[in-house]
Amino acid sequence: MATDTREYVPQVSGPDRMLTIADLPPPNTTRWVARRKAEVVAAVHGGLLSLHDACERYTLTVEEFLAWQNAIDRHGLAGLRATRVQEYRHTRDKKNVLSGFAIPPGGKASQTNHHAVL
Repeated sequence: MATDTREYVPQVSGPDRMLTIADLPPPNTTRWVARRKAEVVAAVHGGLLSLHDACERYTLTVEEFLAWQNAIDRHGLAGLRATRVQEYRHTRDKKNVLSGFAIPPGGKASQTNHHAVL
């Protein structure tokens, strides 16, 4: 009887294929295209990397990672494209102003009548 000597390699579903640790972008990545960002988010969601390990490996802040995750959740892979981020940010800011909320660049949201701070 033959025994299976293949080693189990953890995999997660990525944006366009199954991913292993070996398939992830290299730690020295400096050009973050949408697909690479999505692969890192998928790796964290699937348990290939912890959030801490991903941030350390790619020198990301937790806020950067969460922004990638939020963009995917709200707009899919297209939300990670730099040109789309600007469009979505503009749409969000316009929507917030129209609803009575102003978000200064890099600031906290506050209602224009100063009664509520989000």
